[in-house]
Amino acid sequence: MRGLKDKVAIVAGAAPGNIGGATAVRLAEEGMLVVAADLNEAAAQAVVEGITGSGGTAVARGFDIADEGSYRDLVTFTVERFGGLHGLFNVAADLSPRTLGRDTDVTSVPVDVWQHTIDVTLTGYMYGVRHALPIMIKQRVGSIINTMSSSVWMGETERVAYQAAKSGLVGLTRHTATLGGKHGVRTNLVSPGVILTGAALNATTVEWRDQILATVRSPRLGKPEDLAAMVAFLFSDDGAYINGQSLLVDGGANFT
Repeated sequence: MRGLKDKVAIVAGAAPGNIGGATAVRLAEEGMLVVAADLNEAAAQAVVEGITGSGGTAVARGFDIADEGSYRDLVTFTVERFGGLHGLFNVAADLSPRTLGRDTDVTSVPVDVWQHTIDVTLTGYMYGVRHALPIMIKQRVGSIINTMSSSVWMGETERVAYQAAKSGLVGLTRHTATLGGKHGVRTNLVSPGVILTGAALNATTVEWRDQILATVRSPRLGKPEDLAAMVAFLFSDDGAYINGQSLLVDGGANFT
């Protein structure tokens, strides 16, 4: 895609088998200089080793998205290492059984689960935007992408904290699109449907996946690489006139 070579990107939430890991790989294939960041630095390093082994340029960085100082340090490290920042992809989430498995409905969700989910998935994304946007505005160019979820439109009977946090990203993204747009900085949302990450494959049965596939207007379920392609497009010059939008990448499961 046009305009990506030698540009600098942060993938905030990059581990093997997930959307962030696949995106880091795709961006490096397009010629970007990638900082793969994750709470698990060893996981981010595994992604980087795959990239550098294929001739790409990437470095790993451990960070905690729920800690503003940690996110600020990540952005500072990136600019000092590569001389700028042109793309930020917020994709980190806590999908552990300890959190997601206790995210019930509004009548029973534990307050600690609610708060932690907001801290990671909404406030944490805001930290990244807060520290990346001024740099991009000064450069007069940049692209920020936040990861929402198609579950926001489905009104599921559980995972209320997850849905609320993801819904809040609509306001954050459109605000940022307005704030940065006249300065050449675009901000958009990508909203995955069912994506067969490594964790999803381990946690689901073939029967369940077949049931979900029956609701999708495509011949297969999604792969992390499908989201990676969308991120690369939105970072590129080919996506230069897309700003403030929410783009579903769900194989046609939802028509909204």
